[in-house]
Amino acid sequence: MIVDVRIYTCKPARAQQFVALYKEHAWPLQQKYLGRCLGWYVTVEGELNTVVHLWAYDDQGDRARRREAMAADPGWAAFQKKVADADCVISMQNRIVRPTDFSPPPTA
Repeated sequence: MIVDVRIYTCKPARAQQFVALYKEHAWPLQQKYLGRCLGWYVTVEGELNTVVHLWAYDDQGDRARRREAMAADPGWAAFQKKVADADCVISMQNRIVRPTDFSPPPTA
């Protein structure tokens, strides 16, 4: 198993706008195509205006197939345009991590 850690830095006071756009337009698509969301978070301390979500995949091939299917859905391009038009995101990072042999299994 691998986990895709997505980290979005939003403009000050704009994280909730990004979360609202995501919830309405992207969440249904990502549930349909990506499947295993391990968590969706916003920061309350530390680097503020940050949104983090985690997705589990069997392996890199599973991740690639799922993300390619989602990218082919016209709804995904529409969501990306809405986010670009809202101009609320400064940067996006992603990391692929693998659990250690002593890591508790994800519950999602």
